[in-house]
Amino acid sequence: MTGPLSVVVAGAGGYVGGELLRLLYQHPLVGKVTAHSRSQLGRAIAEVHPTLLPLTSARFAGGELTELLASHDVIMLALEHGESARLVGPLLEHQPRLLIDLAADFRVADAALYARYYGPHPAPELLPRFRYGLCDVVGSALLGATAIAAPGCFATAAQLALYPLRDLLGDAVPALFAITGSSGAGAKPRDTTHHPARAHNLFAYSPFSHRHEAEIVQSLRQWTGRPAAAARLLSHSGPMVRGIYLTLHAHVETALPPGTVAAAFASAYAERPLLRLLDKPPELTHAIGSSYALAHACQSDDGREIQVTMAIDNLLKGAAGQAVQAMNLALGLPETAGLSAVGAFPC
Repeated sequence: MTGPLSVVVAGAGGYVGGELLRLLYQHPLVGKVTAHSRSQLGRAIAEVHPTLLPLTSARFAGGELTELLASHDVIMLALEHGESARLVGPLLEHQPRLLIDLAADFRVADAALYARYYGPHPAPELLPRFRYGLCDVVGSALLGATAIAAPGCFATAAQLALYPLRDLLGDAVPALFAITGSSGAGAKPRDTTHHPARAHNLFAYSPFSHRHEAEIVQSLRQWTGRPAAAARLLSHSGPMVRGIYLTLHAHVETALPPGTVAAAFASAYAERPLLRLLDKPPELTHAIGSSYALAHACQSDDGREIQVTMAIDNLLKGAAGQAVQAMNLALGLPETAGLSAVGAFPC
């Protein structure tokens, strides 16, 4: 790579878009950032994202994204579901150095599995163009990628909990109990995300049908080589603004020798700089504001039960932070560039 990178963020007016801007403006190898938003066109970026006031006096841009590609190396799409599928075809025709989609449109390569959770795919011919960017699993395999689908937030926490267990589960169907903060639903207020509905409250939603389960199942089947492999995501809305706290529980048929689960996690993530293994279950606030995943893995005394806990920031590790991590890996940059900052405590 020669010279600083230039990046355009489409959908920069939302929560994830704002976090992308915050990371990119402080990235040591990014020199130019363009915030694209049709809804916020012409407004000062700091009016919509107040914490960016010390970083930029720029305004949101509009215009055709295809025209912006001529002067940018990377385009990141932080758009609503369905928008990316409509735009990606023309964007790829302009051969951007790297396109990263943070929506769900290209995360599930299996068209039949996609259809089960989302309905028919609007652009199935484009699915093979994308690599799935679960950075702490695929790592340097992203080098040279030109189109990356960034994983969903629940899916990130769930898959990071599952990956080291891929050879230990057998036919077990793990339960993945996860709680998410209200920011995961986006910046537009809804009945279930309005603060009075979330504060001091906890409720389940999307039983047997949460869309991120498609990504989880797809990866588990690839990792295990078992077409019928399954996992169940139990999604819940919590009273916090940010974060996902996930607990995996599984019964296995064959008792595992002592220390097997902890050793599997240590081996799987030994070289992963943005995942930390703890000797006790993590606390959610310790992950908030960072692009790190915090994990703890253990097994029962008889070796027949597995429990894993995972804490991430849904807007960072589950979205913007992982997208920047994927950019770094794809372009051969230091993986943690722009991502090593830790969160504030208490938050």
